[in-house]
Amino acid sequence: METRILAIFTRTPLHVGAGNSVGAIDSPIMRERHTKIPIIPGSSLKGVLSDMWNSDCEMDKKGNMIRKKESDVERLFGSQDDKNAKSGSLLIGEARILLFPVRSAKGSFSWITSPLVLARLKRDSSHDISVLQVDGMNCLAGSAVVLDGKVVLEEYCLNSIGNMDTALEEALIKYIPDEMKPLANGRITVVSDELFSYFCEQACEVVTRIRVNDTTGTVDKGALFNQEQVPSETLFYSVIGEQKQGGIEKLEAKLKECKNTMQVGGDETIGLGFCSVSFK
Repeated sequence: METRILAIFTRTPLHVGAGNSVGAIDSPIMRERHTKIPIIPGSSLKGVLSDMWNSDCEMDKKGNMIRKKESDVERLFGSQDDKNAKSGSLLIGEARILLFPVRSAKGSFSWITSPLVLARLKRDSSHDISVLQVDGMNCLAGSAVVLDGKVVLEEYCLNSIGNMDTALEEALIKYIPDEMKPLANGRITVVSDELFSYFCEQACEVVTRIRVNDTTGTVDKGALFNQEQVPSETLFYSVIGEQKQGGIEKLEAKLKECKNTMQVGGDETIGLGFCSVSFK
């Protein structure tokens, strides 16, 4: 089975909701339970990718949009016929974070990663990358974010114990869209797994959403809530596999037709979830 890596780079904040919460955040995002790292579920990605073939769909007798028989979308993503259901040829894995943007005292922000993230990338891809070991309040960082031997991320001051591995930095930069690659030189930092999980949990955006009553000009009762969002410039990756040859090739061609952009998650009409995507 052939597999490829699909890089997903958020142009705008992204919200893939996990339902309502009883905590301070009314509408949290999807996260891994054991690490608290945000994810995009494979089911969400599959729905977004299949929507690019809407021209291959038709209305059924009940007025629902279904995939045409023997069309590309049916072959790639499966049929919607309850009586003759069959799976598609593409296998869509969940998207995991590879680089996460965090405020930095020098260089405005840094893209952080961790040994766990690098080990996963090495397992999921064909890259023979170095899995650097970092613990505690130490880090390995590029020159763009190091100030007098320290790296200040949010409220934490970390010790820079060495320069970022050049080969690893080059391997990670390949996943970033071309127009953003110049910013990445010297801006990637490897932190401990504990700090990476902390920043991914605490450094996401939380915005207050409201609905204004047109008559009174004030917030409608019960229409104020807090929503969590993954920040823009976050880099995800997903493993895409195929059971029959040619599926990934068709998906790659369709992405190029869409100028390698797609919208993921909720609140499309207010600009959330627009991403640059490409196969690596």
